Amino acid sequence: MSESSVRVVPIAMSSESTVVAEFEADPASASRYQSEADLEAELIRLLGEQAYEYLSIRSEEDLVANLRSQLEALNDVVFSDEEWKRFFTECIAGERDGIVEKTTRMQEDPVQLLTRDDGSTRNIRLLDKDHIHNNRLQVINQYEAEGASPSGRVRRHRYDVTVLVNGLPMVHVELKRRGVDIREAFRQIDRYQRESFWAGSGLFEYVQLFVISNGTLTKYYSNTTRFQHLAEQGKKQGRGRKTSNSFEFTSWWADANNKPIADLVGFTRTFFAKHTLLNILTRYCVLTAERTLLAMRPYQIAATERILNRIETSKNLKQLGTTAAGGYVWHTTGSGKTLTSFKAAQLATRLHDVEKVLFVVDRKDLDYQTMREYDRFEKGAANSNTSTAVLKRQLEDPSARIIITTIQKLSGFIKANRGHAVYDGRVVIIFDECHRSQFGEMHTAITRAFKRYHLFGFTGTPIFAQNAGSGGNPRLKTTEQAFGEKLHTYTIVDAINDKNVLPFRIDYINTVRDPQNGASKQVSKIDREKALLDPRRVHDVVRYIREHFDQKTRRNETYRLDKRRVAGFNSIFATESIKAAKTYYDQFTVQQVGMPEAQQLKVALIYSYAPNESAEEMEAGLLGEEDFDPGELDASSRDFLEHAIQDYNDMFGMNFDTSSDSFQSYYKDLSLRLKNREVDLVIVVNMFLTGFDATTLNTLWLDKDVRAHGLIQAYSRTNRILNSVKTYGNIVSFRNLEEETNDALALFGDKDAGGVVLLKPYAEYYGQYVEKVTELREQFPLGTPIVGEAAQKTFIKLFGAILRLRNILVSFDEFLGNDVMSPRELQDYQSIYLDLHAEFRRVDAAEKETINDDVVFEIELIKQVEINVDYILMLVAKRREARGGVEDREIKAAIDRAIDASPSLRNKKDLIKEFVDKLTIDDDVAEDWRRYIQAARTAELNQIIAEEQLKPDETRKFIEEAFRDGAIRAAGTAVTRILPPVSRFSRGSNHSAKKQTVIERLTAYFNRFYDLM
Repeated sequence: MSESSVRVVPIAMSSESTVVAEFEADPASASRYQSEADLEAELIRLLGEQAYEYLSIRSEEDLVANLRSQLEALNDVVFSDEEWKRFFTECIAGERDGIVEKTTRMQEDPVQLLTRDDGSTRNIRLLDKDHIHNNRLQVINQYEAEGASPSGRVRRHRYDVTVLVNGLPMVHVELKRRGVDIREAFRQIDRYQRESFWAGSGLFEYVQLFVISNGTLTKYYSNTTRFQHLAEQGKKQGRGRKTSNSFEFTSWWADANNKPIADLVGFTRTFFAKHTLLNILTRYCVLTAERTLLAMRPYQIAATERILNRIETSKNLKQLGTTAAGGYVWHTTGSGKTLTSFKAAQLATRLHDVEKVLFVVDRKDLDYQTMREYDRFEKGAANSNTSTAVLKRQLEDPSARIIITTIQKLSGFIKANRGHAVYDGRVVIIFDECHRSQFGEMHTAITRAFKRYHLFGFTGTPIFAQNAGSGGNPRLKTTEQAFGEKLHTYTIVDAINDKNVLPFRIDYINTVRDPQNGASKQVSKIDREKALLDPRRVHDVVRYIREHFDQKTRRNETYRLDKRRVAGFNSIFATESIKAAKTYYDQFTVQQVGMPEAQQLKVALIYSYAPNESAEEMEAGLLGEEDFDPGELDASSRDFLEHAIQDYNDMFGMNFDTSSDSFQSYYKDLSLRLKNREVDLVIVVNMFLTGFDATTLNTLWLDKDVRAHGLIQAYSRTNRILNSVKTYGNIVSFRNLEEETNDALALFGDKDAGGVVLLKPYAEYYGQYVEKVTELREQFPLGTPIVGEAAQKTFIKLFGAILRLRNILVSFDEFLGNDVMSPRELQDYQSIYLDLHAEFRRVDAAEKETINDDVVFEIELIKQVEINVDYILMLVAKRREARGGVEDREIKAAIDRAIDASPSLRNKKDLIKEFVDKLTIDDDVAEDWRRYIQAARTAELNQIIAEEQLKPDETRKFIEEAFRDGAIRAAGTAVTRILPPVSRFSRGSNHSAKKQTVIERLTAYFNRFYDLM
């Protein structure tokens, strides 16, 4: 590729900018190669052009020898054999070190202590973070590693391409030929992590970043990709283990204009540019307090570097204390602004003579949430404050470098401390959600007090001239006027195209005639709200929500969330006023009287005092701010809130009330229960509609006029990524907001944003669904075997497409009663699909590559509609009473079909079948099942203990803790303690293989019995 075929314009502090300003691909490059071997050769050639040293290393012995020479060169030292052996076993390849320990070492402690033969000590750098070009980059391919399959069988793996940094494998690339789904490359890495990265000295557990590509599409991700998502699937991070579902959190690389660089050639030219790769590894990865590694996305890196560049250049241009020294970042809601602001704040504190970084938020709840997020990124990195007095102490403390405060507290400090010395220091002030902070006198007070400031704002919904209010300070109308020029943009259209957030699906439900759209348009807002709160309309709205709740939130379908199995998603109901919130809360109470508890919705209510919105806020469409002290509420509203909080206390065994501190605790508890899927629906006025993130939230019920900022903010509560089942955010509006929605999307996306941000019409999906089902029946009629690999692959692809379409359709009201597949037909096809899944995964690795190369199974979409054990036991009870007749045989067939169609029950079929066959007419089904499963659990665990020669008491305790916690603890030393004694001189691959075999067997045992408890 010629230099002219890729146009690279640096954007940040120098030509060492991490993200290129603009990228142009060479159109001819796509025709250069097709096979996987050609892809690999081309990648290595391109890396060679960028001065990566190619090594022909195939064995661990050669890998370790190269590591030694690289560390000697980096540190200008020569190890004696004894020194190297000691340093390698103690500081690089500790027996009890896994991915977590090795990642922590590289990210936080890359300088290790060498004890020399003469007793002296010396610092040895594994990675030079201060001078990144001191690090040497090498590339190897087809490295061979010996590991163990889930059955304990030894197998050899050959890795595609690995980048060594100072001799340590730190970036691994897995390739598939063009046309193959790159999820297969992801899954291959997953197999390597389970089966061989840990083998031998475990050096491949030092890999920080993975790259997957089929030539046409290329993505990257960290070694602990979205650990939160793994917890939601009920699996712990162990030896880097991931599920295929975390593929949803892999990232595209892009230029600074958010144009993805997907082709492997362009990706290699940019992502693998030496300074870019080393910057990502040393500056733009964040190891969280939970010991998970987050690799920043290109738009986050670009925004961070533009902030840092502005801080440096504005000082040189003597622009401190003006808007020219700052600017604003427009990154859409849900795109990770907190991580971007944290990294910008963290790196800003390392710049010369920057004394403080103030992160200013606008509400106490955002203060609390931001502090938690910053603490997650780096424990103790930021200092939050509870009062102006605490803020004063922090501003005077040189060690408090990053301070989180509310704009109200900062304004209070300024009023009480005129002429304070902190105003003369060089201070970076970052405003969260800066579209709100620019209104009022507080913004002006802050910029007048500080003399040498850099002012930066983050917002997902900026104020432009066309949507600015008409009152107030004419020099503070727009975000640009208040904060300076726009430094970087990442809109909701960009985020949805990148699959970083979900699109929306909107229902406009017309329960009764809205007077605004009827004959009586010329009515006051008060009269209109009175009409909309007509008891008949309120009754109909609540009835609609109750009748459609299960459908919209998928309440009858289950998934794993933080070690628990939960049902469906949850929702927020946004109302126009406190009066409306109270009215709706009462109506839910009335309509749920006498309903079985299992069918009732867990409804909570929260609101507080909100001063009247200013004209500027109303014109801009901002949501009103509610205080955190309900003491300002009128007596009736406070009494009602007290009553609703008592209902909440009764529901969850808590003791909150409406006093100021207790109300704040109520808010925090409610927000946590929303995130943990313990509450079904929360009725709000404005709370939770901005700044609140819960991945379990998928539906917003809306009986409220929203527009512009407020509309995008409210809608965006629903579109956080959780799993492959949650494919969009549901908006159910009881008011006609179609025009307001289109206007807001055009303002904060572009004129064509609706086609990206909103789902297509029902008819389009339904037509495709009917077409696919018809094709399925014609090509693969039930009862006819699917013969041959080609036919099996066609079936898998076709049924997977049906599952994806059905997953979208089930939330449309029109789909109810119009599914062209009967439940039995769906179960039968699911059984065939799962049989093929089991067969394909059963093949040994050597054969798997030819069979599995382009097969992707949508198992998670089947899991969310599977039958649970309670349903099976209900059928068992029916069969007990129908012994011997036609109905008996039909029920037994129904039980078999249900088990075969369920991914989680298939590995328990022998248990269920034996239980069904031995059950007598006198048995208590539930109690007998409990005793039967307990006996089976004990027997199978005893068998594993005997065959693997495990320590009995320690193993039983280990398993009980796993059932209690909801996951097998594969990381750390927990598993090591149950293994049979091993001589400390016999460490090696045999010990590692034994440990992995035990983990696999206990995990299979856990998965077999956990759902039956």
